[in-house]
Amino acid sequence: MAKITPVVLDRTDRHLLELLQQDGSLSNLELADKVGLSPSPCSRRVKALEDSGLITGYRALLDARKLGLDLLALINISMDRHTPERFNNFEEKLTACPEVLECYLITGQSADYVLKVLVEDMDAYQQFLLGTLTRIEGVSGVHSSFVMRKVVDRTAIPIPR
Repeated sequence: MAKITPVVLDRTDRHLLELLQQDGSLSNLELADKVGLSPSPCSRRVKALEDSGLITGYRALLDARKLGLDLLALINISMDRHTPERFNNFEEKLTACPEVLECYLITGQSADYVLKVLVEDMDAYQQFLLGTLTRIEGVSGVHSSFVMRKVVDRTAIPIPR
């Protein structure tokens, strides 16, 4: 993986990014007021941050529990063979699963992947596990942990000074 050169940010750009991470629905007028700019320069700065690829999009954050999604599982997956074809197939199949919120290829553990999966309840988890996950070619081991309580739950990333 090629190293990406970090974008150089001034104080105003950092403030804009912090505000947008807290509330991506702020209007340009509200944003400009909060950072002490007039609307046109504020809009240009945000556009430049988007064009640089630093801002990758805007999303609504939903309350999973209000949708009946009460079971969050962290799943360690072991693969039977470490080949690009095996990994590519696994990753392609997982991408099609809406229950999978995050998937990481990892090192330093007995597992090859860690998944973050959100479902309604234990029955839905069992259905996902037995009907989908363990049917993916190459999956040789599954170890599940269930989240009892979120201690830290943030989407904002730290912005280096």
